[in-house]
Amino acid sequence: MQRLYDFLRRHPTGVDGFWALVLFGLSVVTAGAGQEVRGTDNLALVVPIVLLLSLVVALRRRMPEKMLVLAGALGLAQLVLDVGTTVADFAMLVIVFTVAATGARWASRLALGMGLSAAALAQLRWPNDQASVPGNIAIVVFQTVPFALAWVLGDSVRTRRAYFAQLEERAARLEKEREAQAKVAVAAERARIARELHDVVAHNVSVMVVQADGAAYVLDAAPDQAKKALETISSTGRQALAEMRRLLGVLRTGEHQESGEYVPQPDVEQIEDLVEQCRGSGLPVDFKVEGTPRPLPSGVELTAYRIVQEALTNTRKHGGPNAGASVRLVYFDDGLGLLVEDDGKGAPHEMYEEGGADGQGHGLIGMRERVGMVGGTLDAGPRPGGGFRISALLPLKPAH
Repeated sequence: MQRLYDFLRRHPTGVDGFWALVLFGLSVVTAGAGQEVRGTDNLALVVPIVLLLSLVVALRRRMPEKMLVLAGALGLAQLVLDVGTTVADFAMLVIVFTVAATGARWASRLALGMGLSAAALAQLRWPNDQASVPGNIAIVVFQTVPFALAWVLGDSVRTRRAYFAQLEERAARLEKEREAQAKVAVAAERARIARELHDVVAHNVSVMVVQADGAAYVLDAAPDQAKKALETISSTGRQALAEMRRLLGVLRTGEHQESGEYVPQPDVEQIEDLVEQCRGSGLPVDFKVEGTPRPLPSGVELTAYRIVQEALTNTRKHGGPNAGASVRLVYFDDGLGLLVEDDGKGAPHEMYEEGGADGQGHGLIGMRERVGMVGGTLDAGPRPGGGFRISALLPLKPAH
């Protein structure tokens, strides 16, 4: 049954053609039997009109406006040629409904006017001599009602289809918006993961590389220093693993876990430990805190730590063997200031001006992204007299 229904929906013109044949057959049979109520019974006039009215039904969905005009012309021909109403005039009701449902607006208004006037014109052309004037008026009203109902029903179908089309369009638009938001969220998450991975891996691995090079250099001459360097490599590796576990735990659960093997996120208080680690790896660092320390938003704490971490990592990588650095934390009333400077060779120009090339400069890109997320400002570039400077101002209120 469902297959038959689907077949009929896929072939609407075939269905209309079938009903047109039925309508034509009934009309010819009744006309041939002489059952015309009003007008001539000349088959030479009746059959062509019946045939064309049946054509109106057959093609009503393919060309509704043209079939409406044809139906109107056939109605006028019936009035002029004195061809009374037949079963085929049912096509008038059908085309009024079809045009109201699917035709152009002008055609819909024309169909309404034709439907409301059809009964009155027919009654004037073929009045009922046995009925009084009020009776003829009642007949006109009674015969007009089906046309009005056909138009109202068709217009309701048009309105419902337009409503469903609007709902589908809205649903499609919302789906596209959801997809766009999902892509933005994925891109933001990928950027966040990239920042975290870079900050965790780059800093700790650079410390391990420096210590490994130092251990290899003094392995024969100073075994104690080599042993200390290896211990530093071991502790730094464990710290890197702990940071990676924390990051993976956040990615899996979507929240920071304070217990188990996941460690808390780094904060401002751990900057001093970070500085001590850098000093232990052979980088002289001068660290000062100005102002009154106080609790900060977690996003500001992590951003401050990562900026200092990345700045000191860049000093080790690009500053040269004799470079030294200084770190200043300044607590203002409405924000936290950071100043990290070194007296080394400085980073290559393309890393801080062009955002990195050939895989370089991701640390500075990550800094700018982090600072932007908390609504702060960042300035990075060469220092007068040599070296490199990174300064940032992080507001205490979250960015809107």
